[in-house]
Amino acid sequence: MAILTSSYVSQSFGAFDVFGGISVSIPNDGKIGLVGPNGIGKTTLLLIMAGISRPASGSIHLARGTRLGYLPQEAAQAFTVQAHSVFDELLTVFDDLRADEARLRQIERSMEETEFTEEMFEQYSKLQEQFELAGGYDYQVRIKQVLTGLGFAQEDWGLPLSHLSGGQKTRVLLARLLLDKPDLLILDEPTNHLDIEAVEWLEGALKVWDGAILLVSHDRYFLDKVTNNIWEMSRAGIEVYRGNYTAFAVQRQERWERRQREFSALKERMAKEMDFIRRHIAGQRTQMAQGKLSRLSREVEAIRAGGLSVLHDLKSKGWLQVSTEMDLKRPASTVGELQGRINSLRIPSPPPILNLDITASHRSGSVILRSKDLQIGYPEKLLFSAVNIELRRQECAALIGPNGSGKTTFLRTILGRLDRLGGQIELGASLQIGYFAQAHDELDLNNSILDELLRNRSMNISEARSYLARYLFREDDVYKQVSSLSGGERGRLALAILALQGANFLLLDEPTNHLDIPAQEVLQAALELFDGTILLVSHDRYLVNRLATQIWELADGVLRIHKGGYQAYLETRDQEKALQKEAAAEERAEASPELDGQQLSKNALRKREEALHKLELRIHETEEKLAEISTSLEAAAQAQTFDKIQTLSVEYKTTETQLAQLMEQWEKSIHE
Repeated sequence: MAILTSSYVSQSFGAFDVFGGISVSIPNDGKIGLVGPNGIGKTTLLLIMAGISRPASGSIHLARGTRLGYLPQEAAQAFTVQAHSVFDELLTVFDDLRADEARLRQIERSMEETEFTEEMFEQYSKLQEQFELAGGYDYQVRIKQVLTGLGFAQEDWGLPLSHLSGGQKTRVLLARLLLDKPDLLILDEPTNHLDIEAVEWLEGALKVWDGAILLVSHDRYFLDKVTNNIWEMSRAGIEVYRGNYTAFAVQRQERWERRQREFSALKERMAKEMDFIRRHIAGQRTQMAQGKLSRLSREVEAIRAGGLSVLHDLKSKGWLQVSTEMDLKRPASTVGELQGRINSLRIPSPPPILNLDITASHRSGSVILRSKDLQIGYPEKLLFSAVNIELRRQECAALIGPNGSGKTTFLRTILGRLDRLGGQIELGASLQIGYFAQAHDELDLNNSILDELLRNRSMNISEARSYLARYLFREDDVYKQVSSLSGGERGRLALAILALQGANFLLLDEPTNHLDIPAQEVLQAALELFDGTILLVSHDRYLVNRLATQIWELADGVLRIHKGGYQAYLETRDQEKALQKEAAAEERAEASPELDGQQLSKNALRKREEALHKLELRIHETEEKLAEISTSLEAAAQAQTFDKIQTLSVEYKTTETQLAQLMEQWEKSIHE
């Protein structure tokens, strides 16, 4: 069953048509990734589906009773009470639950202080059951779990919203949505302000999400982990693909080729029908020719508005319904007018993409980079030290680590722009280094695109313009100032210049930042074919997973080398984390004094686990006891034995308090 359906939705701003003919549906359990080039209208479509904007034509139907949550890319204005702390804001999700909790306490006091009636007890019983089913005993634990998962340190939970950055506010809104559990969650770039650990936590939360999800993300690895359908958006509408991002990438080319075959067959049929119409419109078969003219005119108008897929709707619904739903223009009424509209139909084709080719001008030596006892940083601050490094020809090392750990500083040290603090670093023979700077600070902001290209490579104007067109800078675009370009446009220009250098050793600092997914795919394909060596700094896990032959991990001021690809690194990391957790637990246990002041034995960890298990059993037993008392209370109410009701009510409250204390004790135990 569909939770949301769109019918022939289009949007335009003035004379500019953003998109048209979008008819899609989201099933109750759908987890859908919306992809497409920058500027195609993905955010605009999300706003329409979230009910925030109205389409120029078409309609959106939301299933009755559906609760919808929307996360914009920036949520700085999302909160009405800026004085709330982070934790207080998330408590507002449970206002109804907390009101029930207060009402329960009020009824309990009334039952203790006055003689209560059967009506009072029934009210209490229903409210208590409602409170329990709604998660009344664990909502604060859930808030803490979500805040921790999204990267909020405990000391930040009390910060007022007004003190948070825009990115932090977006994370708070995401936390609120996850706690609120809407039936349909619409997310626009949810990973933008998250570090890798928080992204991985969010992946886990969304994989088990009990509801529908529609999200836009440039993170292909994230899309792979979360989605089960991909919508590819273009000016012509949306193509729907089953499976995650990788499955979509496999299916897409075949789909486009099939669409082109269908279009060619359609144009051939239309040409034959037009030939019949011309020959008979004024002859003995005029009526038949006019009928064909009318039908073909309707087909053409529908295809112009909604693509080839609308032909099925014409057959099943008829022209009147389809034209009303799609708000179609008047169909052509003359042969000449119809031929003009047929000629305007364009063959379905993928959006334009970069034409990127990175080729090394010559072969380097076997050893590209070697270091010993290396220390990287600034005179006043050591950022990290490194184990001995050796990078060989045609390898790809992915340098990963948190922001500020020294990744860019390391690249600049290799380039000789910064001095190392200690140790040795040696570059191999016959190297031609190409550097892609994360901030694009190699570009001269005062130049035009064309001048910036010519500054780096001498060529005639015609050749330069043709080359820039391969990077989607066409016509007057080449005269734009570099300072006026978006992050994605600067990235494309930097790649265009890099590809001209003939480098055999690439230092790439976040090369996919600001690039849309089609551009990321082209860059990935070019790097996979590159016959040189790559040192890659990137948060793009999909790219790292496809390219890396070894992982250089920066953590706690040390660079460690992991041989093998990204998946092998993840397995090693998870194993190490599990061992560290066990060792830390054992160390804490052994450091805890016994009653006689002696240290615990080496069985302390086992004893601690046994104690935790016993605590969990007590919680389970207390929950069962609470359920039994609730059943007894219902029986006493039916029998109208008010003395027993009062006794059981007191016992219920006592047991409920015990359960809350046990849950608090359990929470502390698992975080020790």
